[in-house]
Amino acid sequence: MNGGVIVITRYSVPEADTETFQTDAATAVDALARRPGFRGHRIGRAADDPSLWTVVTEWDGAGYYRRALSDFDVKVNAVPLLSRAIDEPTAFEILAGGGAGG
Repeated sequence: MNGGVIVITRYSVPEADTETFQTDAATAVDALARRPGFRGHRIGRAADDPSLWTVVTEWDGAGYYRRALSDFDVKVNAVPLLSRAIDEPTAFEILAGGGAGG
């Protein structure tokens, strides 16, 4: 699975906001998933800190992700969530990968 880009955004979500965050994350991913170059996503929560969440998306390349961010639907439905992410690098070039058994 060489090539492509993964985008990892992390969020600090108070327990009272968990349901809203999950709805917002699903809406954001839905908008992103309609853009060219989108490969897939995962939404997760830290096992040791339930207030720490992550949204991970995978793209054919950095250009696809950057162009997706300029789409009107993404600006309306995903950028508001992405702007609440912890301020740190988010886009990572995939250099190697594998799955179970290899």
